Amino acid sequence: MSDAVEQAQAAAAAARAAADEARRLADEAAARAEELAAALQAAAAAPAPSLDAEPAVAGSPAPTGLEAPRSPDAEPAVDATTSAPAATPVTPVTGTVPLPTDTAGTPLARRTGTGGVGPGGPLDDAAVAAIRDGYRIDGSALQLGALVNGEALPDVQVRIPLGMLNRHGLVAGATGTGKTRTLQVLAEQIAANGVPVFAADIKGDLSGLAVAGQANDKLLARTAGIGQQWQGVASQAEFYSLGGQGTGVPIRATVSGFGPLLLSKVLGLNDTQESSLGLVFHYAEQAGLPLVDLSDLRSVLTFLVSDEGKAELAELGGLSKQTAGVILRELITFADQGADQFFGEPEIDTQVFLRTAADGRGIVSLLEVPGVQDQPEVFSTFLMWLLADLFNELPEVGDQDKPKLVFFFDEAHLLFSGASKDFLDQIVRTVRLIRSKGVGIFFVTQTPKDVPNDVLAQLGSRVQHQLRAHTPDDAKALRATVSTYPTSGYDLGEVLTSLATGEAIVTVMNEKGAPTPVAWTRLRAPEGSMDPMPTPEMTARVQASPLLATYGTRVDPDSAYEMLARRMEAAAAQVAAADAQKEAASAAAEAEKEAARAAAAAAKEAAAQEKQEARERAAAQKEYERAQREFERAERAADARRTKRTTARTTTSRKADDPISDLLGSGLGRTIAKEVVQGIFSTLRRRR
Repeated sequence: MSDAVEQAQAAAAAARAAADEARRLADEAAARAEELAAALQAAAAAPAPSLDAEPAVAGSPAPTGLEAPRSPDAEPAVDATTSAPAATPVTPVTGTVPLPTDTAGTPLARRTGTGGVGPGGPLDDAAVAAIRDGYRIDGSALQLGALVNGEALPDVQVRIPLGMLNRHGLVAGATGTGKTRTLQVLAEQIAANGVPVFAADIKGDLSGLAVAGQANDKLLARTAGIGQQWQGVASQAEFYSLGGQGTGVPIRATVSGFGPLLLSKVLGLNDTQESSLGLVFHYAEQAGLPLVDLSDLRSVLTFLVSDEGKAELAELGGLSKQTAGVILRELITFADQGADQFFGEPEIDTQVFLRTAADGRGIVSLLEVPGVQDQPEVFSTFLMWLLADLFNELPEVGDQDKPKLVFFFDEAHLLFSGASKDFLDQIVRTVRLIRSKGVGIFFVTQTPKDVPNDVLAQLGSRVQHQLRAHTPDDAKALRATVSTYPTSGYDLGEVLTSLATGEAIVTVMNEKGAPTPVAWTRLRAPEGSMDPMPTPEMTARVQASPLLATYGTRVDPDSAYEMLARRMEAAAAQVAAADAQKEAASAAAEAEKEAARAAAAAAKEAAAQEKQEARERAAAQKEYERAQREFERAERAADARRTKRTTARTTTSRKADDPISDLLGSGLGRTIAKEVVQGIFSTLRRRR
């Protein structure tokens, strides 16, 4: 058996013993009261003493109990100083009569006829009556608890009108003072009245409201003391998770739906960077580039500072590389924290948070946020996105008997920490206007100073648990908190620091819209389990959810990343084609130049060859002419010799015939010799 079980059993045994002792003391008190009443009755029935009787003499034996009845003729005792009849002496009852106690042994305050209390309560009867009247509500209402005036007064109940929940509220208090249980009490009753609830389950504690609570002596003693007829009841709940991180139906949003203002707050951008991011969103919308996830936004940013995209924003002032670089770095860090899981499709339809169960009860939507300490900005701004989306989608309905949805912002200080002025303006505007859409908002945080004044001014209900003032800053915050409450019969500076766990100072709006009296309240106990739901059971419920088929699987649609990738590929292909065409043109030009150079070289070579041939022809011609002259000289010489021989033959005698001389000397011989010479020189020219 575990230590926890043993401790619980010991506590139960102690409680039973205390209850038995309380009953014993009550019985003894009742017996003493009956004895006292009988004695008084006997004294009242005793005959009046005779006026002639002698006064009691000093030193006579002291009576035991009440004095014996006197004779009707006896004289009454006379006071020596006033001569008035002396009162019949009564022996006082020793000890004190204990006050009645509850089942836990805690004394109940002695009531007066008007509902006031005896010693220990700060309020008088009139103040108690004013509080009773101030929280008397004719219509539907949430039961917060019973007034505390020294002890709890079950007949003075503190309530919130259901129709006033859209005036918003605040639940504040130090860690461990019962804020989460107050949130659970409110959520259970709101859902029981047919109103859907949305809440972030920061620590996993709220999941227990979907499981019926288990009774124990301590719980029943507390609830009986405040007039709560407690019974374990399970609420209808739907479990969600951010992007599927945790157990629940995944909640996702598109980057374009999230918007530049909320994203700037998450990324911690300054005003200049925020305006630049807004310009990027504007361009993406105008260019038809859907921003679904963070990769889409990174792609658009990269494109707009590239050589291809610079001109796109030239008319709008452009986007500097330095600013784009800062945003890109923050987006990378943001994605590394797991934010990539939050953005995408299918985007959640916020209408699913407005559903009611088949039995008419509202469904409690619980968002599991296991890593909120690591990603506070993501968590808070994501909740703000949900609220903003509801504001944009819901129609105007005005004031109704009950709201359409109540939204709880747990750890609300995360929402406002480091927020820009524009972001705060948006929150204030949403809180102010969403009332007319039928949505109520409760901020849950440690101190009211965590919430901006403009937001606090819009809150109609306040449940303030214990505040601690251990430091000067705490004391200052306490004084500021006290100053915001209406005048009351409490010393709030002292009361707020001495409230027990599960107690709070309450003031709300009544059905007429006026603030109710400030009431020190012992709050009701949740009827669902105050322990987290076991993980296997929660997983089984999520798997059985009808929403899982729609939102369970992430999809990757054709968006800015893919579109710009195709555009960049097409641009790259176009550039490649242009480069190829340019290279081809350059090659053609080079080839043409080379051809021109080759032609010029060929022409030059041909000219040189022609010139050489001309020189050769001239030389051949010159040689021919020289040979011709030589031939002609030879011919003339031959002629001269022939003439000489002829003369010699003629004068002396003709010698024997010489055939060669005859041939050369004849006309035919001269023709043959000429043709031979020409043939020789013509052949030489052809060879060159």
